[in-house]
Amino acid sequence: MFGEMYSAAQFTYGTGHNCAAPEGSRFGAVLRHKRQCKGLGLRRFAQLVGVSPTYISLIERGHVDPPTAQRVARMAQLLDEPADALIALAGLPEDLVGILCARPDLATLLREVRGLTRTQLDMLFAEVRGLDEENRRAEA
Repeated sequence: MFGEMYSAAQFTYGTGHNCAAPEGSRFGAVLRHKRQCKGLGLRRFAQLVGVSPTYISLIERGHVDPPTAQRVARMAQLLDEPADALIALAGLPEDLVGILCARPDLATLLREVRGLTRTQLDMLFAEVRGLDEENRRAEA
């Protein structure tokens, strides 16, 4: 399911460089490609993530499983990539499983919005953020 939604080739940069990873790449290969494309060396990237360079190297070569979703989110932030996409590519959408178990009606919402354009999704996200802010103010 997530592989269909977030293929490696969908990750892009605003640099004007062609930094699309090969279609069907595994998490580690995509991570290495994106890190190098961003101009981050292995040691510097590991330092920014808060892990050892050896660990990053093992991830990139596929010798260990991807790290936690929280750590993948930090990597995505450093690479200017969408965290949810990189987490899904890593096979770690555990927070989504919990959300859908608690609120099965949200699965219907996902099915309904999957055909929307990027612009339409951005408008929907803005509306949702506004509703969330209203809820927070009401609770305060």
